[in-house]
Amino acid sequence: MERKKIYNPKSNETLTDRRVFNGNPHGILNFTKAKYQWALKLWDLMEANTWFPKEVDVSADVRDYNYNLTQAERRMYDLVWSQLISMDSFQTNNLADNINPYITAPEINACLARQAYEEANHSKSYAVMVEAISDNTDLIYEMEKHDDVLREKNDYISGLYEELAGEVTDVKLLLAMVANQILEGIYFYSGFTAIYALARAGKMLGSAQMIRFIQRDEITHLLLFQNMINSVRNERPELFTAEVEETIYDMFKKAGDLEIKWGKYITQNQIMGFTDDIIQEYIHYLVDQRLVAIGLKRIYNAKHPIKWVDDFSKFNDQKSNFFESKVTNYSKGSLSFDDF
Repeated sequence: MERKKIYNPKSNETLTDRRVFNGNPHGILNFTKAKYQWALKLWDLMEANTWFPKEVDVSADVRDYNYNLTQAERRMYDLVWSQLISMDSFQTNNLADNINPYITAPEINACLARQAYEEANHSKSYAVMVEAISDNTDLIYEMEKHDDVLREKNDYISGLYEELAGEVTDVKLLLAMVANQILEGIYFYSGFTAIYALARAGKMLGSAQMIRFIQRDEITHLLLFQNMINSVRNERPELFTAEVEETIYDMFKKAGDLEIKWGKYITQNQIMGFTDDIIQEYIHYLVDQRLVAIGLKRIYNAKHPIKWVDDFSKFNDQKSNFFESKVTNYSKGSLSFDDF
């Protein structure tokens, strides 16, 4: 597979001919004509969700970090940011260098470009929190050099991405989409929930608010790759062989196991409301949900063990700030995740 041409005036591709990849695009981004209407809806939702890290007040978190967190909570807090910093750094580069050059639907290209911006914005939010709150900024940013568990997690997902650095094939690109869905839909969630658990105890409320904004973005990213995978399934069903589907199941199992290991490692069974058993059940539940969303079967038939987490991540059906009870306009648009 070759990278798409930036400009291709000789293209005679019609909307019917357009494909997620292996198309023959003109190179012009025309928002008035799009095959994938879900991408236009998603663009509008992502645009409506625009936010900036400076909007979140983390001043009270400085006091919590220094005086109210236990040693175990402080350790977990620092490790969470190390992991999230790594993941979003990977994504910013991966989207621009590995994925978007091979996607041949301009409306999807636009959403991927928007996602890359949002990943960089998340990195900015981490910088705001780490510099304001944590004791050792450099250690957090370089934690994977010293922490074997974090490095194992990073090595797995980055290894999947690096496979695209060689010869790109249809199956490789499909599996890269799956790897993105895993990152967006599983790999962030132990970290998100760990911060929400602190907020549930009345601590680090500013950090939890920042996570809510970040998670809302990640949900749109998850929807983006979910729709890309399902569109490819409709266009190229022959790619979804028994062997490829078994590979996808193995990817999800491995990622789930690593996320469970990571969640238990950062919490050390010392965080109220987020025990080892809950972590395992929750990640298994997420794996099942993500598989079903792309037309595959559940592995674990797990139940959602911590539904209070969902209250922390809601925006569109919520009229006030969860932490401060102040009216907040989180989304300027009227679109809902239910549209997808």
